[in-house]
Amino acid sequence: MTLDIAYSPCPNDTFVFDAWAHGRIPDAPALDVTFADIDLTNGMAERGEFNILKVSYAVLPYVLDEYALLPCGGALGRGCGPLVLTREAGVDLTGKTVAVPSEKSTAYLLFRLWAADVLPQGVGEIVVLPFHEIMPAVRDGRVDAGLVIHEARFTYQNYGLHRLADMGEHWEATTGLPIPLGAIIAKRSLGTETLKSLAEAARTSVRMAWDDPEASRAYVLEHAQEMDPAVADRHIGLYVNEFTADLGEDGYAAVRGLLTRAAAEGLVPPLGRDALSFP
Repeated sequence: MTLDIAYSPCPNDTFVFDAWAHGRIPDAPALDVTFADIDLTNGMAERGEFNILKVSYAVLPYVLDEYALLPCGGALGRGCGPLVLTREAGVDLTGKTVAVPSEKSTAYLLFRLWAADVLPQGVGEIVVLPFHEIMPAVRDGRVDAGLVIHEARFTYQNYGLHRLADMGEHWEATTGLPIPLGAIIAKRSLGTETLKSLAEAARTSVRMAWDDPEASRAYVLEHAQEMDPAVADRHIGLYVNEFTADLGEDGYAAVRGLLTRAAAEGLVPPLGRDALSFP
């Protein structure tokens, strides 16, 4: 059996899925991989286009009727939240234009929850841009601020930009929970046994990557879009952690907490009682 899967070319995803994607896990279903940025995979999930997808946790309320959340393979953590960047330090974003990678991204939900606390008058226009275009747009003055994710934490100084706020710091300070970022979902129609086998394959792939990091290096760097290898390593170290192997109690609490707070703000539909349960 071969199943189609879509995930990003970011180092954390290629690191996690390397062993599985290359057929090194005995008895695991074969994968037909498509690379796509998170805004695209979120849309794919809403249209039900792939069997397995890496998506933003923010899109779960829209897709959990058709997809199940796998308890492993995704991205949560501490000290790894999205950043708001500006050209000048200390900018007041009230009424300003902010570029975001997706309006259905977890980064955007965290941003909206932060803004609700610290910008009572609200921001101005929200502009959706591909992830790699956001920092140049801020640098060139096409937008007033940018919401960035992933390796931008390590490279924004190269664009002469300033960190205005850290969405993860705000989330952790107000909740005490890890930051939920990206989820792995699979179609419920695959059946309970297949879903369990997918979760086991994802967990095994993570552990194999940890056991032999060099095995995935060529795959990671091939798709890292000219990223410095040292930055790729820092990226993996930050986003691939114990929650990738198993969401656990704190991981599920973080996901429920984010989506419950977002629903209370009217940002997403409310979750059903058992929406996050796994077979």
